[in-house]
Amino acid sequence: MRFSEAFNIRKTQPELDFVDIPLDTDIPLFIDPYAISKRNDVWSIQCHNTIVSFFQNVIDSIKQGKNEEALKLLRGLGETNDTRFGLSQGQPQGRGVSGRQASYIYESLRTSEAVRTGLITELSDCELMVDGIGRDKISDITTKIIKRKLIEYTKDQCILHGVTLHGDVGSGFFWDEEHGEWATEYCQLPCHEGTRIVLVPKAIVRFNLCYDHPFYYNNFILDFLQDEHLSANSSLVKTLKSGAKRVYKKDLRNLYPCRKDFIFDFSRNHPEVLENYKASRGNQFAEITNFELDPEFLEEKLGVVLINQLREIPPGSNDAAIYHGFMVGVLEFIFYPYLMYPVKEREIHEGRKRIDIVFTNSARAGFFQLLTGHKISSFFVMFECKNYRSDPANPELDQLSGRFSPQRGKIGFLMCRNFSDKALFLQRCKDTAKDDRGIIIPMDDEDIINLLILRKDGNEKGIDEFLNTKFREVLMG
Repeated sequence: MRFSEAFNIRKTQPELDFVDIPLDTDIPLFIDPYAISKRNDVWSIQCHNTIVSFFQNVIDSIKQGKNEEALKLLRGLGETNDTRFGLSQGQPQGRGVSGRQASYIYESLRTSEAVRTGLITELSDCELMVDGIGRDKISDITTKIIKRKLIEYTKDQCILHGVTLHGDVGSGFFWDEEHGEWATEYCQLPCHEGTRIVLVPKAIVRFNLCYDHPFYYNNFILDFLQDEHLSANSSLVKTLKSGAKRVYKKDLRNLYPCRKDFIFDFSRNHPEVLENYKASRGNQFAEITNFELDPEFLEEKLGVVLINQLREIPPGSNDAAIYHGFMVGVLEFIFYPYLMYPVKEREIHEGRKRIDIVFTNSARAGFFQLLTGHKISSFFVMFECKNYRSDPANPELDQLSGRFSPQRGKIGFLMCRNFSDKALFLQRCKDTAKDDRGIIIPMDDEDIINLLILRKDGNEKGIDEFLNTKFREVLMG
């Protein structure tokens, strides 16, 4: 049973911002600190800073010979399985770092030349060069460090989807960056069969970490050694019947085994190879897809279903909540991975005003990323959903523009069912933009259906072009 089934969220994985985890077993997914470090959204930057704070405290303690302090920090990485991530089969099992493992990791870091020489600068580097720290352990460590951020995220997603939260649930340890220590607190979380559940944004998870020492070894180190042995015409060079010369990787593996101590020695002597590998990881960085999370998912099929569901929702106040909840899933489906972390009816100005739906802008390409080039603040993107029978008017425009700010963002979408006079409403949006009160892009059912058609066809370029056209319509005039 998945989280959405247990808590009666009638949405598929592509309509959800978090991983729809199974509750009766683990799922072989990992939180990747490198993926977090490469993201430019506010939430991920905060998580990255927390990870850096913890790891730097550990490394500094080791370098300064503060053995007990370093061990204390590592022992805080105790077992937990709130996220249901991991490699165990059958019933979910507690994961993390036990007392014995904390001592082992401490010894691995303390005796590592890579740590002493400064070749390891971040948690992700440990996968490449420190024995005993692989993808599962790095994911467990990262989860524990950023747990407070994940708890905040979980609470917001539960409020968004109407999931009951239990009060006074122990959080378990998380890293308190401000005080440089482990902390715990009581919080609100969903629970299933007496155990707390922590949700994770799908944008930061992977089936394999970006940093992977076998890949680095096979595709960078051995490639370099092949060229080196060919240049030196070593005994490993084989001459083919054609006269061509080859060095086979199987022979190199016998001479240079894939061990982390060797990888460290090689990287220290050839730092340019390590830098090339890291650069390649950045170039190939991409969020996990909905298809990877759910192989049965078909964009075309879901797009048609959502179009039909939209047409079946009657306009009017009686169905406003249904329309609002429906649009949360539609926007997630259309705009992932460019927008993430949707929050419903976020309060601003000490609770005096609310915004229907707020997404965090996480785009590294496309329309939402290019907004910065137009010098438009877009840390957050706001959506107002109006299930009106008539056209929205100036009060609705003023309501949305009044919630803009340089800190939150100055772009929003006003979603409604239909415009009897769309040209007039568009002119009002132009006036708002001219007065420097922000960019409001109006969209009706026809626009949403067009976007769903583009999404179901996998036409991301078409989505960008559609949004750019709407954006220019507001700015022109």
